[in-house]
Amino acid sequence: MPRVRELEVFRLVLPFGRRSETLLVKLTDHGGMTGWGEAISPQPKTWSRLEESLAALLIGVDWEHPDTLRSGDPAVDMACWDLWTRMRGVPLAEAIGGTRTSLMATVRLAPDPSVESLVARVNQQVCAGYGHVTLDIRPGWDVEPVRAVRQAYPALTLAVDCGNAYTASGQLVALDSYGLEVIERPFAVGDVYAHAALQEQVSASVAVELASTAELDDYLTVRATRVLLLRPSAFPSLTEARRAHDRAVAAGLDIQCAGGQGAGLSRAATVAVASLPGCTLPCDVTQPPRQNQIVTPIVGANAGVIAVPLTQSGLGHDIDEARVRRLAKDTFHA
Repeated sequence: MPRVRELEVFRLVLPFGRRSETLLVKLTDHGGMTGWGEAISPQPKTWSRLEESLAALLIGVDWEHPDTLRSGDPAVDMACWDLWTRMRGVPLAEAIGGTRTSLMATVRLAPDPSVESLVARVNQQVCAGYGHVTLDIRPGWDVEPVRAVRQAYPALTLAVDCGNAYTASGQLVALDSYGLEVIERPFAVGDVYAHAALQEQVSASVAVELASTAELDDYLTVRATRVLLLRPSAFPSLTEARRAHDRAVAAGLDIQCAGGQGAGLSRAATVAVASLPGCTLPCDVTQPPRQNQIVTPIVGANAGVIAVPLTQSGLGHDIDEARVRRLAKDTFHA
């Protein structure tokens, strides 16, 4: 039975790329075992809330299972799962019901200065072993780049991510003639009927990113989606993410797991969730920069394949704690 004797929280501003902020939680039990968790781009009040309530929630409290704590914070929940599974000597993927030993990966490519350079970048990824590519598109950067990539690679499995940026379906319907597998996040979250109308008009699967089973049920009621884009970091707990997985599977949806930002811990949890049996589409943990990661081995794909760490307990990665402390802008200890 875990009993936390010490906790630390670190706020990091990652040094590469967009210099995004991430929050790490470290728990240490009375036997010296540690568990780590991460929350990406935490809300401004998260730091003060954790500082005020985390010690009372965890220090000296006996708990049987991470679900019994109900912290409501993904970093705390992940750290509890990591500690709990390390104490039992089992990988996180196995503990939550994962069955896969490796995952196919998609690589995400942002809009480019020119169509020609985008095609060249796609060529680099195909040569690196990727058989699935996701293009980020926006109004004004959609039909032309997709057409060019499809002409260059007729057999490539291709998806597009709209970033919830569209308000009309015209250009998206036009994309359907290029053999897309998935159209991700076309409209604003909550615009259920726009998604339903688009799904009726295209053969590609429309994918929605949601953070609760209640939201998912709204989309299922009007058949507005065929794919759940499951981002574990968006849920308050891994159990809630697993519940969304189960609901999607019961409804006959495909699932794609995503989570490519942060310092590596959130990515590792994404891989564990992606090993669940219903996660049938390629996993997306490929967003750069890899240099921001504080875990060993780095979480990512090799030749388009992601290994699920099943020989090490917990999240399956070692933490470079010295680097964490160097990168920390704020920290507190209890």
